[in-house]
Amino acid sequence: MALRPIDNALPITPDNLRPKKHAKVSIQTQKRASEIGVNDENKAPLPQPVDASVDYIASENLKPFQDPESSIQSLVEGLDSKDWVKVCESLNDVRRFSLYHCGLLLPVLEKVMLVVVKAMKNPRSALCKTSIMAASDIFGAFGEKLLDSADSSAFDQLLLQLLLKASQDKKFVCEEADKSLTALVNSIAPLPLLQKLHRFVSHGNLRVRAKAAVSISNSVSKMGSEEIKEFGLVLLLQTASDLLNDRLPEAREAARSIVFSVYKAFTENEKPNLEEAWQSFCEANLSTVQAQSMIKVVSSSQ
Repeated sequence: MALRPIDNALPITPDNLRPKKHAKVSIQTQKRASEIGVNDENKAPLPQPVDASVDYIASENLKPFQDPESSIQSLVEGLDSKDWVKVCESLNDVRRFSLYHCGLLLPVLEKVMLVVVKAMKNPRSALCKTSIMAASDIFGAFGEKLLDSADSSAFDQLLLQLLLKASQDKKFVCEEADKSLTALVNSIAPLPLLQKLHRFVSHGNLRVRAKAAVSISNSVSKMGSEEIKEFGLVLLLQTASDLLNDRLPEAREAARSIVFSVYKAFTENEKPNLEEAWQSFCEANLSTVQAQSMIKVVSSSQ
């Protein structure tokens, strides 16, 4: 039987006109030598970063300069360097001058303190800590001379930065700032220092308030009755009353210490009926609630 032609059959395409299918090949992109830890022979290896290290030298291990007159000339230049490691080295030189050649440092002391303040603000912890150590040696060397300047803004800025650093979370910076505040209290007479510290008990940062309260308490504990009266019994009483309600235990403990010092100075020359005299004094200078708190602090320790 004859086959019928299929009109709708697909046309036959010659082999040479058919589109050729290419085999799929999985190509693995070569990783850079730096990514797989192998050096490219035609490419120099990148230099490895080197971490600069700073030594924290105790004051007793610092040595005097062999030629301090020549060294003082390059000190300011080193402090102005943009290389933070160089600044650290220069701050250690400041400490050496403070310990052994303070007379040479005195003419540039205010500029040096401003550099110390700037270094304390630096986010590099090593530079910050070195500057705090420099502040401690400056306090020990110059003491009340730091307050003699007609413009004491450099010292005021330095004191604020120390209180801020003592209040931060970096433990080793905080501890060093606490040491520096202790050196400050031990180096400057309590009366002029209290006048500088008192403004910070109302600071907006509660940690700064607490650190200021501790320094005030330490200063007051070194004062005799006459000095406390000269600064102001009422002023100290009101300061302690405000700090007793502070949120931080550190501030409240410092406040109690201040109360005891005020009580001792107030009752030193009092005759019998000390409690009645103390109660009358508190009630005359504080609100009723505050006065009761002062009375309770003293009575609880007896």
